[in-house]
Amino acid sequence: MRARTRVLGSVRARWRVLVRLGLWSVLEAGQTFLVGYALARALDDGFLAGNARTGLLWLGAAGLAVGAGAYGTGRVYGVVAALVEPVRDRLVASVVGRGVREADAGALSRLTQQVEIARDTLAGLVLVSRSFLFTAAGALIGLFSLAPLLLTVVVPPLLAGVCLFAATLRPLARRQEAFLASDEALAEDLGAVCPGLRDVTAAGAEARVAAGVAESIDAEQRAARALARWSVARVAAPAVGGELPVVLLLATAPWLLGHGVTPGALVGALAYVTQSLLPALQNLVHGLGTSGSRLTVVLRRLAPPTASGVRSSSPRATGTPPPGAPALALTSVTFAYGPAREPVLDGLDLTVPAGAHLAVVGPSGIGKSTLAGLVAGLLEAREGVIRVYGHAVPGPEAAASRVLIPQEAYVHGGTLAENLGLFRRDPVPEAELLAAAEAVGLTPLLRALGGPGGRVDPGALSAGERQLIALARAYLSPAPLALLDEATCHLDPAAEARAERAFAARPGGTLVVVAHRISSARRADRVLVLDGSRTACGTHDELLRTSALYRDLVGGWTAESTAPVR
Repeated sequence: MRARTRVLGSVRARWRVLVRLGLWSVLEAGQTFLVGYALARALDDGFLAGNARTGLLWLGAAGLAVGAGAYGTGRVYGVVAALVEPVRDRLVASVVGRGVREADAGALSRLTQQVEIARDTLAGLVLVSRSFLFTAAGALIGLFSLAPLLLTVVVPPLLAGVCLFAATLRPLARRQEAFLASDEALAEDLGAVCPGLRDVTAAGAEARVAAGVAESIDAEQRAARALARWSVARVAAPAVGGELPVVLLLATAPWLLGHGVTPGALVGALAYVTQSLLPALQNLVHGLGTSGSRLTVVLRRLAPPTASGVRSSSPRATGTPPPGAPALALTSVTFAYGPAREPVLDGLDLTVPAGAHLAVVGPSGIGKSTLAGLVAGLLEAREGVIRVYGHAVPGPEAAASRVLIPQEAYVHGGTLAENLGLFRRDPVPEAELLAAAEAVGLTPLLRALGGPGGRVDPGALSAGERQLIALARAYLSPAPLALLDEATCHLDPAAEARAERAFAARPGGTLVVVAHRISSARRADRVLVLDGSRTACGTHDELLRTSALYRDLVGGWTAESTAPVR
């Protein structure tokens, strides 16, 4: 409903475009009126009356009207584009923003298919509805001008056909929605499978994965067939509303001629029905029947979630944790990259209180980034439970409560403010944006780019500058739990320390850092040492006394303090 209201509001706001659309449509309606009326006059006042010159003049007028109508139709397409394209742009912005903020699994289908369906169907809806209304008006006015008695033959079946068509719209919309839902599910399955095809092959899981994808394909096929069956039911509407009036006009021709209807008027009425009303009704049925139901369904699918799913413009409101819940809790979590592989994490238990600062260290390949991926919902544990502020992972509540900053920072074109506000539903107030930039050390780059409104060229930025932008974006996020997966590896030690201290001091925030310098571990309240079955957790000083691996890591860091230990 919200998406539909947004689209209708955008269309109504462009009232000048609607006025232009109406004016060009009137030109088309004039063509419709003259085609039947001129033909009747050419017969009655011209050829049947023995005046060929008058008949030819009326036919010439009809030809000129067709040319004028064609010109008006050409202008209509340009006006419709001016009406529809801004609506598409708003939908794209909404879908991309929702996908980035909420890790929406259906965003790919919405962006690549459903937004384009909305654009095309809105254009089709405007074109066929406008065409039917103005064509029907021109034809009915023409019938009344020729002989009001003709309306009694043409109007009842026309109304019956329109009503029959209207009765199919709701069932068709339901089946259209079922089809789009199955398409989203298939896109989500393929999005999860395709990046991991090598792992699937290595683990020998081809048959299992193929069976799951095949089930999604079959479900989409069943939905498509049900949609096609109801589409066939629409064929009866133009038959009743457009073809039956032709039969009735021919069947009642003797009675009409006996009640004052001239031969020319009867031929003109047949022209109105066959050349105007029938094509317009067919376009309405096939266009609106597809476009109308599709648009209603797609806008409902594109609508952002309401109630608990609505995100506040406040940077802390959405992430408010339940009272007493730890920021992060892992219970007996086991994960392996494939069913036949050795677990990377095996039975891991971990509790991170709200407001804490944890550093994760360990040798290369021990599972530090894997742990971050599990908490972020990018990976799914084979066994065990992961909760973020009391919310199970995966889940929308957990997704709203955490933000991951990976090693390779993502920056897109546009303004700096647009980059920094990706995780916020509403634009970030400038004062808050500047404060966040100052906190993480982004201010020099912000000034170099010309302020929050400065344009960003991702290719012209260094890796460290991209990391600073990603850090400031995460700092402005509503999520209270920040996961830094080597997110400062391209920064110097002073810049890294500033960023980590900013996140640790964020109001209501909790910080988990995959550390690559000894200084990161020293700054943390607690340090988690991943070492297979010898995993240990404690303060820096405690681990120096109790963990040989931690002492070795610290020794390596001390020997080469800026070298990452991955």
